[in-house]
Amino acid sequence: MDAMTLHIEPAAADPIYRQIVGQISRLITAGQCPPGTRLPSVREVAAAHAINPMTVSKAYNLLEAQGLLERQPGKGMRVASRSVDDNPLAARLHALQPALLELARQARQLDLEADQVIDALLPLINEAPSQEETH
Repeated sequence: MDAMTLHIEPAAADPIYRQIVGQISRLITAGQCPPGTRLPSVREVAAAHAINPMTVSKAYNLLEAQGLLERQPGKGMRVASRSVDDNPLAARLHALQPALLELARQARQLDLEADQVIDALLPLINEAPSQEETH
């Protein structure tokens, strides 16, 4: 994994550290960062995205506290050997839970039916990722 794998949106509602935590958690859960994968250093991520190193450090510390990352002296942070759930589908669906709850809340506020939301969501799920999403 390199620092540019992360997509940071400074103007987003979520704080930057939570964006980092969420993205790395999803990459690990999806198996895109298997156990032992080296993460970019705090300085590399901070420099690549022009953000405060303390923000990246906070995200890494939270991921370590969750058991997803482990600190290896002299080698930096790596994906923990026990970071992968025994039920990968359940773990991936669980990672979507906050976004699904927000989507459901907004759909209710907009007085949309479930089938209307699903019809709008399916093409988005099935389309190829845009260039913006891959960076």
